[in-house]
Amino acid sequence: MQFSLKYGLKTLAFELDEQRVAAIIVPSEVYPLADASAAVRKVLTAPYGTPPLLEMLEKVRPQNLVVVVNDITRPTPYSVIMPPLLEVFDKAGIPDSCVTLVTATGIHDPHTKEQNISVYGEELCRRFKIQSHDAEDRAALVYKGMLPSGYAFWLNKIVDEADFLITLGVVMPHYFAGFSGGRKSILPGVAGKETVQKNHARMVELMDAMPPIRENPISLEMIHAARQVEVDFIINVVIDDSERVVEVVAGDLEKAWYKAVQVSESMYFAPISRRSKITIASASGYPRDINLYQAQKALDHADKATEDGGTIIIVAECRDGYGEKVFESYMNAGYTARDIITEIKHNFVIGGHKAYGFAKVALKKKIIFVTDLSEAIVASLFARKAKTIEEAITMAQEDQGQEAYFIVMPEGSITVPFVR
Repeated sequence: MQFSLKYGLKTLAFELDEQRVAAIIVPSEVYPLADASAAVRKVLTAPYGTPPLLEMLEKVRPQNLVVVVNDITRPTPYSVIMPPLLEVFDKAGIPDSCVTLVTATGIHDPHTKEQNISVYGEELCRRFKIQSHDAEDRAALVYKGMLPSGYAFWLNKIVDEADFLITLGVVMPHYFAGFSGGRKSILPGVAGKETVQKNHARMVELMDAMPPIRENPISLEMIHAARQVEVDFIINVVIDDSERVVEVVAGDLEKAWYKAVQVSESMYFAPISRRSKITIASASGYPRDINLYQAQKALDHADKATEDGGTIIIVAECRDGYGEKVFESYMNAGYTARDIITEIKHNFVIGGHKAYGFAKVALKKKIIFVTDLSEAIVASLFARKAKTIEEAITMAQEDQGQEAYFIVMPEGSITVPFVR
C-alpha cells in the first residue's frame, strides 16, 4: 500500500504491506464551500447571536477598531475572510487609519515584517497597522483583575483600548483546550505570559482524560476571559486538510464558535476499533511541523492510537528546531522523562508543558523521529532518529515484531483518534 506524508513543504512516500495496516486515520470528507467568500458575506449579514456586523458598526461608529488575527503557526484563509470584512468596514465608513490588526502570538515569537507579508499579504500590510502581541512586555499589558480560578488576567493594551473588537480564528482540535478558535484569540492569544501559564497549568490534569468541550475547565476560563474583554464579534472557519474552507461562522463569541466546534469534531475526531503496536503520524507539514513545539500535537494524537509499549513514528521536518527556549532548556537539562513529569506537576511553566507532552509519551512508548533535526536534538526528546520512513519502519518492527500492525495518520496534527 502506497502512502505519501506531508513533510515541511514536500512529501515523503513509502509502502506498507496492506495486510499489516489496521487503520488509516484521515479527516472525514466534507465538501468545501463552493464560494467561501460568499459564505463569509452571508454570515456577516446573518450571524449567530448578534445583529449583522454592519448594523453593529454603524451603531458604535468605532474610532479604534481592533481585529485580532492568527500568527504564522495557524493556517488561516485571510484571502477568503478579509475582503468581505473590509467591504463591511467600507460600508460603515471606517477608514483604514482606524483599524489595527493585532497578531495573537500567545507566547510565540513576534512576527517579522517578512512573516507578516507571508501570512497576511502585501495589501493588508500596506493598508493597516499590524502589531504582534508580546506576552512578556509588561508595559504593553494592562491588568484586568482576577479570573475565577484565582489568577491575574493581563491583557494586551491595544486590544483593551479598542472601541470595537473582532477576532478571527480557525477551529481545529487542540490537545488540552479541546478546540482552537473562538475564545483562544484572547487567552492565550493576546494575554500576558503569567496569565497564559496559570491557565495552561491545568493541562496536566486533562491530557489523559479530556472532558467534553463544554465542561473543559481550561476552555471555560478562556471563555470567561474573552467575555471580560467584551469581544464584540468573531469570524471563525473550519478548514479541511487541504486548507479549503468547509464552514464559516460569525457573531457571538460562544454561539458561533460552538457551531464551528460541532463541524470540526465531526471531521477530525476519528473512531478506531483498537490501538496498534506501531503508529506512523505526519505532523501535517508546514507550518504545523515548523518546530517541535508545534509538532508535539501529532505525538499527542499518535499516543492515543498506540498501545502501551508500542512504537510511534513521527514525520516532522522542524526547520526551526525546538521553537521555544524554556521547552528547549528542559529537554537539555539532563532530566529523565519521569523527572520532567514530576517537575512540571509541581512547578508548571510555559514551555515546560511541551517537555511534559514528550515525557508522558516516552514513559510508556518508544518514539522515532523522521526529521531534519540533529541526532542530539532527537535524543533529547527521549527518541531515536531515522533518516527515512523506511528506516523508521524497520526500527519499529525490530521493537514490535514483523507481524505488528500499523495505524497511519497522514494528518497527525489535526486528527484525534479514540477507541470506539
